Amino acid sequence: MDKNKIALCREDRIMSVVVNTIMIILVLCIAFPLVYVVSCSFSSGTAVSEGKVLFWPVDFSLIGYKLVFSYRLVWSGYANTIFITVVGTALSMILTILAAYPLSRKNFQGRNIYLFIFMFTMFFSGGIIPSYLLMVKLKLNGRLWAVVLNGALSISNMIIMRTFFANSVPGELLDAARIDGITDFKYLFKILLPLSKAVIAVIVLYYAVGRWNSYFSAMIYLRDRNLYPLQLVLRDVLNVSNIDLSQVTDESILAELRRASDTMKYALIIVSSVPVLVAYPFVMKFFEKGVMIGSVKG
Repeated sequence: MDKNKIALCREDRIMSVVVNTIMIILVLCIAFPLVYVVSCSFSSGTAVSEGKVLFWPVDFSLIGYKLVFSYRLVWSGYANTIFITVVGTALSMILTILAAYPLSRKNFQGRNIYLFIFMFTMFFSGGIIPSYLLMVKLKLNGRLWAVVLNGALSISNMIIMRTFFANSVPGELLDAARIDGITDFKYLFKILLPLSKAVIAVIVLYYAVGRWNSYFSAMIYLRDRNLYPLQLVLRDVLNVSNIDLSQVTDESILAELRRASDTMKYALIIVSSVPVLVAYPFVMKFFEKGVMIGSVKG
């Protein structure tokens, strides 16, 4: 076995040590904030406010999570965020697929013109005020549908999917399907999409994470706090002065709110991040392939 190994020269060994050292430093830089947030969420408010928490929880306590789950807007925020994420991602995927498929067909008349129009919107847009006026005209201002419809189609994601359809699926497959009398819609839904699971999984992840973390559109279009998504609730909690104490349903822990406010912030960050962290491993195996597909947007 040793005879089959390639001997490394001195420069290669030095380079290997340098690269591994840099990677370890980067991993520590990324992992430390995550560990710190988790540790603070399970520590007492006094320990967090006094800066005693570093790597491990100090004075282990669940008061932060008790405060989070006693705050009624957290539950409504979760429900609103789930609605925005699920419905918005489904709508975005429908629009992305229906736009990417015809643009991937070389015989589609006016393909370059439509592609230019789509690309143009990546660099130039109407801005916030025209978008707001549009939602007012549609009578969607103050409703969750304004958040769902705003930015429903990502041009970059559409181009990634178009590139996959054009380069990764043989064109002869469409010719064979036409011989069998299959229409374009049947070809798209019964043949093309089942062969595109990798790129679909990645695009769904892109859209879902973007929807889950989005707060700016909700901040513009929504006024009713009961319609706030989880990220806006998190913003209010991070700013303690904006917390509505009447929304805390457990009277026994109201006195702990001020003292444990820092712990509550970290606990809510964990609570709002868990769904994305849980969903990511299920699409991770498709992630690398999907990213490589979109690396060339020709």
